[in-house]
Amino acid sequence: MKKSFRYLIYLLGIIILTLGFLISYVGYYLPNAEAAPDIKVKATPEMVERGKYLANHVMLCMDCHAVRDFSLFAGPPTPGTHGGGGDIFDQNMGFPGRFVSRNLTPFGLADWTDGEIFRAITTGVSRDGSALFPVMPYPHYSKLAEDDIYAVIAYLRNLEPIENELESSKPDFPVSLLINTMPVKAEFQPRPSPDNTVEYGKYMVTAAACTDCHTRMENGAFVGQPFAGGNEYRLPDGSVVRSSNLTPHETGIKNMTKDQFVMRFKVFADSSYVPRKVGSGQFQTLMPWQMYGGMNEQDLEAIYDYLRTLEPADNRVQLFTAVSGE
Repeated sequence: MKKSFRYLIYLLGIIILTLGFLISYVGYYLPNAEAAPDIKVKATPEMVERGKYLANHVMLCMDCHAVRDFSLFAGPPTPGTHGGGGDIFDQNMGFPGRFVSRNLTPFGLADWTDGEIFRAITTGVSRDGSALFPVMPYPHYSKLAEDDIYAVIAYLRNLEPIENELESSKPDFPVSLLINTMPVKAEFQPRPSPDNTVEYGKYMVTAAACTDCHTRMENGAFVGQPFAGGNEYRLPDGSVVRSSNLTPHETGIKNMTKDQFVMRFKVFADSSYVPRKVGSGQFQTLMPWQMYGGMNEQDLEAIYDYLRTLEPADNRVQLFTAVSGE
């Protein structure tokens, strides 16, 4: 008995030492990031314009890095906050912590080199070497063409500075440790020709990170079929909104024509469109329709063509559940 007890103590000691080593390694030695590249982006008018398009209507940097007004339908960014950061992604929305979008204007990035911005966008490693939580979808951005990332940097450098100081993001434990394992190695790819609509559509879907919202998650991990929808987000009034099924199934977009798909977006870009007020318990969405509505029709058509190639998922989603008692 005494001998067995000694073995048990010995085994527990090994386990504790191993866990201690792993925690120390993850907490202090990761992410093991490569140095930021030594680059200087040439901000030509064409590159700035491309970056403006991507940041506002595809990658939506200007949507997350702003303060959204959810008193209006689809929560459009509050005027004067574009790029200034301050949008919050917290436990109420299903995130493992409180994550605050950063200031991307020249005020917030004044001390950053172009290479440090590039590394953050494409790998998830910040200027100081710390890891970013992938609510900023760098795993997707890491698969884009380098010149598209350069274009976004050129655009950010030309924004009007917004002078604000923001709170730091605070991941919950154990994500506060696991976050150090999340940065990725960039695997850039050339932007496909628009003539190859399916591959080009896949590229645009990657840039827009559609799968992140349109795939069900639990405890920060994907558990649903990609693009099948059903991910839940709790709104400030307690109502729950869920992402829709984008696969070519009857419960998704099978019965939607290409023209209908495009117009679903473009109606929000019409000059006569004015977002309606949304009261407590009324239908609301996190889908940034006005921002995506600025995407050109060719790109939207390509996205549709790609989505039609996905494996159909039988997943009928109840898009909205009003707060109890409403």
